[in-house]
Amino acid sequence: MASIGKLNRHQARTAYLFITPTMLLFLAFTIVPVVMALYLSFTNYDVVSRMDFVGIDNYKRLIDDALFWQTFKNVCYYAVIFIPLNILISLLLALLLNFKRFGVKLFRTMNYLPTLTSAVAAATVWIWLLHPEFGLINNLLSYFGVIGPAWLAQTETAMFSIIMVTLWQSVGSNMVIYIAGLQGVPDYLYESAKLDGATALDRFRYITWPQLRPTTFLVSTMSIIGALQLFDQAFVLTQGGPGNVTKTPVYLIYQQGFNQLQMGYASAQAFILAIAILIFSFINMRATKSEESIV
Repeated sequence: MASIGKLNRHQARTAYLFITPTMLLFLAFTIVPVVMALYLSFTNYDVVSRMDFVGIDNYKRLIDDALFWQTFKNVCYYAVIFIPLNILISLLLALLLNFKRFGVKLFRTMNYLPTLTSAVAAATVWIWLLHPEFGLINNLLSYFGVIGPAWLAQTETAMFSIIMVTLWQSVGSNMVIYIAGLQGVPDYLYESAKLDGATALDRFRYITWPQLRPTTFLVSTMSIIGALQLFDQAFVLTQGGPGNVTKTPVYLIYQQGFNQLQMGYASAQAFILAIAILIFSFINMRATKSEESIV
């Protein structure tokens, strides 16, 4: 017994030794910055002048900041369209490519490649593709007699263009996650369903979709967080315009903090955004009931 206790203590010390570097990095680059940002949100810190404690003045100012709430409205519109389409397209691609056929790995790779591309580089290429006069998209539409709009300059199409670009870049990674989820579904469930005369639609409805519930929870949660933190595409494609219809909370925080040097006010905005992400993630968790056992 004494030797077993000694072995357990040795294993515990080894485990602490291995996780210590990670915990120190997490403390230095996550916990400390978050605590500092929380403190700054109660100050008027602007980098160049004296920093004073202002209490909850920054949060009171947020209540009357119409632009701040418009960015939330913009990103909610983006999320309502982007998240369902992201899940639907990723799942359809996964179902289509979840077979052991010749060449299927090539198609998986081709669909995954946009994920490896830098968001800024991809957005720069899409600026040319969506150019109203020389862009590929409008040239293709002209073959069908359709005059394409100024995708990034019109209020009606600017956010739709950003949704299209972010979908193109994100469905590949979610497709891989769904393929992994599909390959984890036991084959005997499908074989039993076939013996009972279940159609392909029935097998998807009663076996595949319920078995993919944890996977869908993961994909939807990441999509929600990504949608609320949208920045790169809005910054490169439209710079928040036209008329602020594509300006997002993170873009506004960036402008307040680094362009106008209102670090205290930007920190307060960042904490409101973090609370919104927590609320939507919690609602998503309750909606998908990921904590329940599937099998």
